[in-house]
Amino acid sequence: MKKFVLAAAMTALMSGTALAANIGVSMALFDDNFLTVLRNGMVEQAKGMDGVNLQVEDAQNDVAKQLDQIKNFIASGVDAIIVNPVDTSATQAMTDAAAAAGKPLVFVNREPINVDTLPDNQAFVASDERDSGTLETKEICRMFKEAGKTEAKVYVIMGELSNQAAVQRTKDIDEVIATPDCSFIKIIDKQTSNWRRDEAQNLMTNWLSTATPFDGVIANNDESAIGAIQAMKAANVDMKSVVVGGVDATQDALVAMQSGDLDVTVFQDAAGQGAGALDAALKLAKGEAVDQKVYIPFQLVTPANIGDYLKKN
Repeated sequence: MKKFVLAAAMTALMSGTALAANIGVSMALFDDNFLTVLRNGMVEQAKGMDGVNLQVEDAQNDVAKQLDQIKNFIASGVDAIIVNPVDTSATQAMTDAAAAAGKPLVFVNREPINVDTLPDNQAFVASDERDSGTLETKEICRMFKEAGKTEAKVYVIMGELSNQAAVQRTKDIDEVIATPDCSFIKIIDKQTSNWRRDEAQNLMTNWLSTATPFDGVIANNDESAIGAIQAMKAANVDMKSVVVGGVDATQDALVAMQSGDLDVTVFQDAAGQGAGALDAALKLAKGEAVDQKVYIPFQLVTPANIGDYLKKN
């Protein structure tokens, strides 16, 4: 019987292992700040373990390439596989390939479409996306109310539309705005930047060219928020006159917050997810049971608590 347990935190990661293990890791994209931290979390965790070898591959945002990597891992005889999926709607084929070969598989960070039907030797490690956009939007709503806004117009920048996290975070935004407390917020437009800073900058530049008055930008991730900020600053927008939010609490985002440009972010423990995924993969490789859903909590970060956050992290 499958176990579905919400982990309050990943508090006891393995510091060593008696099992010599080869783990194949397929990352959706190397050229992504957040995923780089996640990948490094796995690499650093493995360095402290005797006999653990990671083979890390870049899928370059190509679904077919990623499936081929998984098949190659299987053919090379790895003990377990970790996948950060390119497209969360295309994960059933990955599950099937690993299951047919009897290889344990752990999805990390991006929720697979088949998460509720994973075999017993497969798992999912991430943060619960129902919290991310919710925390972000509730705080933006609070800031608007604190500023005395009775109507606030915002732009929404979405991540990759094929990605479950982007879909959920955008849904979070819509659900918060639909509540009586925050119904004074109106979305002018919402478009995707595919998680990318440069695309978000171009998108924001286009919005600015319409000269439509707005009060804020709610982005699905920090890179998109930073791209929007860069466009606004280039257009001489007073950053004190707008509220900008993102998700991930990347280093660049924290710098932007300290300089007064970014107002809200939500810490997603990328390194913790990476280490947690490796921990789960090693346990599955040894035939041990793991929770099939392991969630690493999100944490709201604002100018009011960034000092405390930095001390803890």
